[in-house]
Amino acid sequence: QAQLVESGGGLVQAGGSLRLSCAASGRTFSPYRMGWFRQGPGKEREFVAAITWSTARTYYADSVKGRFTISRDNAKTTVYLQMNSLSPEDTATYYCAATTTTLSLNPNDYNYWGQGTQVTVSS
Repeated sequence: QAQLVESGGGLVQAGGSLRLSCAASGRTFSPYRMGWFRQGPGKEREFVAAITWSTARTYYADSVKGRFTISRDNAKTTVYLQMNSLSPEDTATYYCAATTTTLSLNPNDYNYWGQGTQVTVSS
């Protein structure tokens, strides 16, 4: 089975940057879309960014638009999230997800999930 593994999280000061990676392992994997979701303390899990695999079209939550950039590497079946101008409001566990069944931004429609990587932004 395909598995997703996130990396790149850590502790950073406000205004700093981090780059998250999500690599698919196991069987050959051909998703319709891969993306990132996050869940902060006491908050619901929310959509952050996604990329359609075949076209590389990108989608962003309003809260991160202009600061975060999602990209992909076809050869490695890997998706990246470059996060700039980080603020304490970005503190959360970030989850990589993929769907092979639908072009959706709803987390309920994603059938592959990583275990998450923690991002903490200090003020």
